[in-house]
Amino acid sequence: MASKNYDYSTIYSDDDFIVLNKRSGILIAGDRYNPDAPRLDLLAEKEFGKLYAVHRIDKDTSGLIVYARNPQAQRNLSMQFEKRTVHKTYHALVYGHPMFEQLHVDLPLLADGDSKHRTVADKKHGKPSVTDFRMIGNCGPYSWIEAKPLTGRTHQIRVHLAKNGLSIVCDPLYSGNQKPVKLSELKKKWNGDEYEERPLLSRLALHAYKIEFTHPSTNEAVSFTAPYPKDMEATRKQLFKIYGIDPLKED
Repeated sequence: MASKNYDYSTIYSDDDFIVLNKRSGILIAGDRYNPDAPRLDLLAEKEFGKLYAVHRIDKDTSGLIVYARNPQAQRNLSMQFEKRTVHKTYHALVYGHPMFEQLHVDLPLLADGDSKHRTVADKKHGKPSVTDFRMIGNCGPYSWIEAKPLTGRTHQIRVHLAKNGLSIVCDPLYSGNQKPVKLSELKKKWNGDEYEERPLLSRLALHAYKIEFTHPSTNEAVSFTAPYPKDMEATRKQLFKIYGIDPLKED
């Protein structure tokens, strides 16, 4: 059933919904700031026909996105997201070493709150936003973190981490550090050409890894996981070789 192209691969499809694994850098729906940017929903409609949005993930995030294929499924799935009965798990690579094993963040957020269209913490005007974080393990200058957002605000994971002094690797909006992950900076005995070296990872290191919800027609519990994209997978393998920490073994 899997179809592969540059923008997405198909994890699952039936008459009610599809689950796609999207690349980083592509919008999942229309964007008022960039109306001509490539859109995942329009690309996938060429393969699946009319699709209906039920949730969002950030343009820069890779991983799982669900679309309904009929209005009834859309209503059912949208209600599950609204009632917070959908369980979402993200993996992120962050700079530094968090001091927590578990972290519960309950901080209201206001989307488009500054001149850079960033989401900001706003206790007075923000919408309720809750994320549970778990430390997976340290890898030298980096750490793997699991994030489980209980709400679905724009940039929620990124802002909740930033407010706790952490930034995701290569986050273009919330991190002052835009340094890509390079093998030469991880391996002591790296002997390639520093001028020819291609970074392992040079985009937002946030991946929507797992999603669990109830099938809109059968009422069965369903669960889907999205393999890491090539750049994140290459980074995972190298960090595992050097530091022995593997976020995929922790699931």
